[in-house]
Amino acid sequence: MACFSAQGLKLIIELIRYRKINFRYLVTTGGMPSAHSALVGALATGVGLTRGWESPEFAIACLFAVIVMYDAAGVRQAAGKQARILNQLLDELIHDTHQLNTEERLKELLGHTPFQVLIGLTWGVGVCLLTISVL
Repeated sequence: MACFSAQGLKLIIELIRYRKINFRYLVTTGGMPSAHSALVGALATGVGLTRGWESPEFAIACLFAVIVMYDAAGVRQAAGKQARILNQLLDELIHDTHQLNTEERLKELLGHTPFQVLIGLTWGVGVCLLTISVL
């Protein structure tokens, strides 16, 4: 529920920013908030609430969450920056030579800023707490 609702928030946020609906935000990586962080935040919170905050399961869930969030804000963010630079180089090469014809561009929106990860984590914890309180 945390992951899917975070993906839905991306659509709403982009609708507010650009005043048009782009349904690709429902299935895309990157953007605000991090759905991956929401998912692992909700997972760790749910495990902590059901199995105990000092349980080995909670420790494993937290470690998993840290790895996923580090990847989202670190490795995938860096890969997105590299893709942006490579796309710019390709655009300049095509413009200068007029000989290359390629329509395939590297995906630039891969990762998240640390703020997007933090908001995703907060969203996931909140969704988990709300869901458990309703049940």
